[in-house]
Amino acid sequence: MKKVLPVETKQQLKAFIDFPHALYKDDPHYVPELYIAQKDLLTPGKHPFHEHSVLQLYLAYQGNKIVGRVAAILNNNHNAFNNTQDGFFGFFDCVDDGEVAAMLFSEVQQWLYAKGAKTVIGPVNFSTNETCGLLVEGFDSSPMAMMPYNYKYYIQLLEKMGLQKKVDLLAYQFLAQNYNDKPYRLSKVIRKRLEQKDIIIRPINLKNYKQEAASLREIYNSAWDKNLGFVPMTPKEFDYLAKDLKLVVDPDFCLIAEHKGKMIGFSLAIPDINQVLKKIRKGRLLPTGIFKLLLLRKKINAVRIIALGVVEGYRKMGIEAVFYGTAMQKYREKNMKMAEASWILENNVMMNQGLLNMDAKPYKRYRIYEKAL
Repeated sequence: MKKVLPVETKQQLKAFIDFPHALYKDDPHYVPELYIAQKDLLTPGKHPFHEHSVLQLYLAYQGNKIVGRVAAILNNNHNAFNNTQDGFFGFFDCVDDGEVAAMLFSEVQQWLYAKGAKTVIGPVNFSTNETCGLLVEGFDSSPMAMMPYNYKYYIQLLEKMGLQKKVDLLAYQFLAQNYNDKPYRLSKVIRKRLEQKDIIIRPINLKNYKQEAASLREIYNSAWDKNLGFVPMTPKEFDYLAKDLKLVVDPDFCLIAEHKGKMIGFSLAIPDINQVLKKIRKGRLLPTGIFKLLLLRKKINAVRIIALGVVEGYRKMGIEAVFYGTAMQKYREKNMKMAEASWILENNVMMNQGLLNMDAKPYKRYRIYEKAL
């Protein structure tokens, strides 16, 4: 007997968070999310998302066994900013059973329709500011930090229910053995040219992190505002993210561009913490996970470039090239084996061509789907 129930209790929430661990227990590429982080993300009063928007979690059962999960998400800030009536689905995981998937999505669509949504989009875990996209190419390795992962059969599950491609997101790979110092040599020339225009590139100042983060939020919300599906982060949302990132950020990998003291762009890369999380059972830091986290962090040999943006009026001046060239040199100095730049919209011609020019290879592809309600 198959059924779908809304998540209403703490015990059900725990089961919702833990379900992927059982589903992927034999998959060597699976990386568990930190339990405490997922719990806070999904609990009203803990994460700032819940101050302006709502969601409903669902669990699918076959008998007493959980066989699927999904979240129906109504992001009011997204709809207000984009003047749309979109609904989202996220946190989707399911056994290879079309009936179970259809039952889960039936609940999502009914809930969103009742809230006035005209379209369902996903997978998106709140917005494009968080984890989003379904992996459709590149199943032969683990995801990098803050990137999703799923079984290949998910593609068929979604498309059989009438969900269609909205847009693809690309992840590019830089391998150490293919290192080319041309971008770095070029970036040094461009940096001198920029300095003549009073534009400097510097690392983030962690001693003044709170003020730096406030300026970064302004840049983020203005530099990315034309991206598909973008929604500005509220001050509380950005502070929440910045607080988490401070635990892993390396100033050498967080670069800021300033013009006469005013911040005009930044790039951010973070160590691939997933290399450690893979070894933390069920995402629990206690009792022993915290020691693994501390001991293994020094062995991380890859980074993910998660954000790079310059405000309008300062683009195509070479600032982006200096960000990439400088960061690549730092990867080399720190003996990193691999760097990933992700994600890039497939229709962002300038960014995609720039990465290809630096010998980066597109090695993973993620897809966001949509369906009219």
